[in-house]
Amino acid sequence: MASLTNASFSASMVMLLLVCGCVHSQLSPNFYSGCPNLQLIVKKTMKEAINRELRMGASILRLFFHDCFVNGCDGGILLDDTPTFTGEKTAFPNRNSVRGFDVIDTIKTRVDAACNGTVSCADILALAAREGVFLLGGPFWVVPLGRRDARTASLSGANSELPPPFANLSTLISMFAAKGLSARDMVALSGGHTFGFAQCSTFRSRVYNDTNINPVFAANRRGICPISGGDTNLAPLDVGTPNRFDNSYYANLLTQRGLLHSDQELFNNGSQDSLVRFYSSNAVAFRNDFADAMVRMGNISPLTGPNNGEIRRKCGAVN
Repeated sequence: MASLTNASFSASMVMLLLVCGCVHSQLSPNFYSGCPNLQLIVKKTMKEAINRELRMGASILRLFFHDCFVNGCDGGILLDDTPTFTGEKTAFPNRNSVRGFDVIDTIKTRVDAACNGTVSCADILALAAREGVFLLGGPFWVVPLGRRDARTASLSGANSELPPPFANLSTLISMFAAKGLSARDMVALSGGHTFGFAQCSTFRSRVYNDTNINPVFAANRRGICPISGGDTNLAPLDVGTPNRFDNSYYANLLTQRGLLHSDQELFNNGSQDSLVRFYSSNAVAFRNDFADAMVRMGNISPLTGPNNGEIRRKCGAVN
């Protein structure tokens, strides 16, 4: 009797999925039709933030990436620690490096003034990441919306599921595959390192120990990053155009000027060498693939529907 009940339940669930599609189908670019100024508010606020600090576009993109790779794109990374709750901000990959929370908070305040309690922090982050890329010369893509905000976060997940800057190619491919992303997605999304900066602690071992590095480039980076100390000293991920989204990141890899060990792993006599060469000479293909990969990354395990998550009143705290 129990097995018959389970079978009936399973059949019902299958029919429900066939009618509704996968969970991602619940995301829609028109989800907030009742908040018509949403995207204009996000764009205006991001433009103000980038005008104050060009680096902010890359910072918001990284914030979105770190959100999506831990429990999905649910705004979990935005939650502050409390005496009874530990979020993701103090995880090793995030500690003293993820930034832009104040920009997301400003957008949330302005959006709620226009349509109170309607738009999730997770969706605001997804839109802000797109605007940060576009405003600095990158592609535009339509962002599916309808994510809800998580009521929890995962410190352990942030420590174990975010690809480290010391990873080799096989590790990178497997970590992206675990999120439903292909090797091509991984190489395209890594192109997000075409702008922004990295801390000395993330590239010290590369500039002092790696052999597949341009010696002049390594010497210059050592001037920024001493063998000890200076962990938070910054160097541009793209030595040529650190504040513009373009395809020069891949050209840097061809000349062994990838700042992070994980960057240069994409072009190191491995399976992705040909794709790196292709992106280095075909900016349109890179832009298109990056935009497509961003949509796929934004579809990682969203919370949707009224029974999952919430719409936070403040992005740093559950309601």
